[in-house]
Amino acid sequence: MVATFSVQAQKVGLVFSGGGSSGISHVGVLKVLEENDIPIDYVAGTSMGALIAGMYAIGMSPAEIEELVLSPDFEQQAKGIISDEYIYYFKSKEENSSWVTLRFNRDRDSIFKTSLPTNIIPPYSMDFKLMEQLAGPTAACKYNFDSLFVPFRCVAADAAKKEQVIFRNGNLSQAIRASVSYPLYLKPITVNGRLLFDGGLYNNFPADIVLEDFYPDIIIGSTVAGEMRPPDENDLFSQVKSLVMSRTEYSVICENGIIIEPIIDDVPLFDFSRNKHLVNGGYAGAMEKIEEIKAAISRRVSKEDRAAKRAAFRSKIPELAFDKIYINGLNRYQAGYVRRVLRPKTEEPISAEKLKSNYFKLVADDKIKHIYPLAKYNSETGYYDLYLDIKRDDDLIAQFGGGFSSRSINHAFIGAEYKWLGSTAIGVSANSYFGKFYTSGQVRGRLDFPLSLPFYLEAGITLSQWDYFTSLSTFFEDRKASFLVQNEQSTEFNIGLPGTRKSKILAGVSLARIINEYYQNNDFTASDDADRAVFRVISPFLSYEVNTLNRKQYANAGRRFTLRGRYVEGYESNRPGTTAPYDGTVEAIRKWFQTKLTYDNYFKSRGKLRLGVYFEAAYSSAGFFANYATTTHMAMAFQPIPESVTLFMQDFRSNLYAALGLKNIFRIFNSLDLRVEGYAFQPYRRIVPKDEFFTEYKDEIEFPLFIGSAALVYNSPIGPVSLSFNYYQDQEKPFSLLFNIGYLIFNKRPLE
Repeated sequence: MVATFSVQAQKVGLVFSGGGSSGISHVGVLKVLEENDIPIDYVAGTSMGALIAGMYAIGMSPAEIEELVLSPDFEQQAKGIISDEYIYYFKSKEENSSWVTLRFNRDRDSIFKTSLPTNIIPPYSMDFKLMEQLAGPTAACKYNFDSLFVPFRCVAADAAKKEQVIFRNGNLSQAIRASVSYPLYLKPITVNGRLLFDGGLYNNFPADIVLEDFYPDIIIGSTVAGEMRPPDENDLFSQVKSLVMSRTEYSVICENGIIIEPIIDDVPLFDFSRNKHLVNGGYAGAMEKIEEIKAAISRRVSKEDRAAKRAAFRSKIPELAFDKIYINGLNRYQAGYVRRVLRPKTEEPISAEKLKSNYFKLVADDKIKHIYPLAKYNSETGYYDLYLDIKRDDDLIAQFGGGFSSRSINHAFIGAEYKWLGSTAIGVSANSYFGKFYTSGQVRGRLDFPLSLPFYLEAGITLSQWDYFTSLSTFFEDRKASFLVQNEQSTEFNIGLPGTRKSKILAGVSLARIINEYYQNNDFTASDDADRAVFRVISPFLSYEVNTLNRKQYANAGRRFTLRGRYVEGYESNRPGTTAPYDGTVEAIRKWFQTKLTYDNYFKSRGKLRLGVYFEAAYSSAGFFANYATTTHMAMAFQPIPESVTLFMQDFRSNLYAALGLKNIFRIFNSLDLRVEGYAFQPYRRIVPKDEFFTEYKDEIEFPLFIGSAALVYNSPIGPVSLSFNYYQDQEKPFSLLFNIGYLIFNKRPLE
């Protein structure tokens, strides 16, 4: 039945509820209203409703808003992902096996105070986009929301005072950002000294505000919130919602009001992968009510009139370029460091795109914990002033992690880092790995210089021991004595320079002492004395690295390219043990050059399937060492899957090889992947034993060797949990089944 109202020249208010990703359906409602020339004189919203209402209020058409919410950038911002083009790999550090990071800062009441994360997604991409989109319209309306294309209201929540905060004026990006700050998901922001959260906590459907502020003749409401359900014991956000959110009356609370309910499935609160479905659901829900709306509202606004009004408002928006930079939260030396990152060359105004590029360089700096940008138009200069609220990262960071496996390769990891930010940035870190297979300790220091050509200087000392087993023993099996123990002591000095945004150039020198204790056959006993080979080397190196992989292990998106070269010169002292066929220590000067190229790329997915390709090529002029065993110890290794790093396989070591791999990753759920990978390893002139103990090259080229892996991987918030079935051709035990919790990532080796 269609309602009728005898109302002429009505003023119409439009209200959008909050509701997480379901609020995207409000875009479909806007499409229907404009297609039918329904006037919209006032608009208000909460949370996602505030974002959609705000985009409309600044003069974006429903088609433009739809294009925005369907773009990959929108989903990335909603998930806290920084777009590939703004990733700044230069600031990256070596990866490790950490699962959990705890931060400690100095506090007046105690020496150190623990700092835990307050949000799941990083807000940086969203914060800059809101500033970029809304600074101009804020300037055009002169900070009065009644002077926007359509007068606008939104709601945030002051949890301390337990009351709603209504935004009628001010900075539009601040207002909307406050309204969407869902507890634990997105970090709250401070506005005028008040810490503000998602407006849905106290008013998820601000029809009452539209009525009180504008007193329209008719209010059209679009609600996706529905009834508040009981909390789910397995859903953290439903528990938070039940604890802090007040019940809201989802009615238009005026005599002439119409409620639209988008026709959508039950979409998870922060699932932004189905935005097209949500827009269509809003469209369908509005179409069910359109005849009632048209009967209730006699006034119409033509497309031409709307377009003219939009053009008139947009013509008042000043171009976005920045002049002065004001920084809150840092001392003058730290603020100077930030300014040099943001504007390294000149004091002249900086374009929005250039600022954006430098802003994400600052975001990538691990000395910066939090940054919130705000733009204010300066009518005297004609430019915007940038206000940054910045918190430096905590002084001391502790990390914990490791890898726990069904094989005897278990290890625990602990790490610590002290950070200091002044006119330069200094970081001092230390870590330790503890395990039967791998033990290591490392200390590193790094100085970052934010010049027009930024660079860093780094030095480190690493002590490691690798203890390889004679069998693929499980956690519960006894094992024989080790057939190879490698001890590595290295000191490294390097300088890092940015290449492109996604790459860096590293140059330096390594000083190392490598000790290999080993047996020359598999018939050794516990009473046998191992051979002992000692290498003292100096090795200058140069590398070029590109990395946009989305995970440090078991990635399924992005790419990595590395090209490394090093010259090695050193002294070999090889003392035979009881399994050697000769007596007398072999001593020699060794010199060689080695280089390795690695390319790892994951292509865009087709539905749930994602394909990847892997290529590796290596060359070394090292030649032969004292015996076959030592020659293979020093040869370059092909180790494409996590477990292979823990195995010593002579057949997959060579001084010259190329390898190709294909990966098929089937995403069962967002965090659960089935990976099927295959690799072909082709050495040139395979290293083989001569007279059992010495070395020669096999002249003929044989068929390649294969490595295969099928793994089920759950990427938990603290790290991967994997079950893999692996195959290594021509090995004594070619098949392995490995269950592993955590990472198989170790400190970099001295000649890597």
